[in-house]
Amino acid sequence: MNYDMNKDTPKIKTNEHQKSKDNFEQKAVIRLNNVTKSFGENHVLNGFNLVLYEGENLVVMGKSGSGKSVMIKCLVGLMAPDSGYIEVMGKEISTLDRQTLDELRSDIGFLFQGSALYDSMTVRENLEFPMRRHRDKLGIVKDTTPLVLEALENVGLAHTMNLMPDELSGGMKRRVALARTLILKPKIILYDEPTSGLDPITAKEIIELMRSIQKKYGTSSLIITHDVDCARVISERMVLLVDGINYAEGTYSELSASTDPKVEAFFKK
Repeated sequence: MNYDMNKDTPKIKTNEHQKSKDNFEQKAVIRLNNVTKSFGENHVLNGFNLVLYEGENLVVMGKSGSGKSVMIKCLVGLMAPDSGYIEVMGKEISTLDRQTLDELRSDIGFLFQGSALYDSMTVRENLEFPMRRHRDKLGIVKDTTPLVLEALENVGLAHTMNLMPDELSGGMKRRVALARTLILKPKIILYDEPTSGLDPITAKEIIELMRSIQKKYGTSSLIITHDVDCARVISERMVLLVDGINYAEGTYSELSASTDPKVEAFFKK
């Protein structure tokens, strides 16, 4: 696949992998420091480190079973790491009670690989669901139509409001899932394989949409993908997860030019 975009994709200049924090006003919204997680003898994370800066598109790449999903679950508090430090928007995850953690999660959007729409609900009802779940953030919204319509317009699908998920194509489902994520105006969006299973044209549309949303809302994005072309277009910085650690970091151009065999393996066609 090749998702060539226009030439104004943001470029973050680095020097031997030393990224200038000034590009993101030196404000980190996510920090993982020396995170470990094992399941019996299976050591999945072995001291993983990661920093996501405000307004940044950061791509994490790793082979199947490398620990990407485990890392995300630890990040949002669905799984406790064996050791290490995880901070999201200035709050250490391990110290939060259930209510505070739920409040924090309302500022974190998650686009699941399979869209995860509720099949028995219309598009409108799917978007209304998080509004009911997080009333502390939005309050009781008597007329949900404006918020639902705004979110659907952001992804170009206002006309699908009353359709059922099985009436949508794969790409449309991914867009509706993104609209559902946007309904709470998250500060961070976690993308799990956003282009997986999509044809090249639809994948390109999803990438363009991700960039548009970042520009409009100033979101910080952590993107998990196996799609090298997606990473090339969307990333401002990349982290390669190998052997449970952040094995290599840098821009796409830096990493794709590496002669390290473990890094080269990600970029070979």
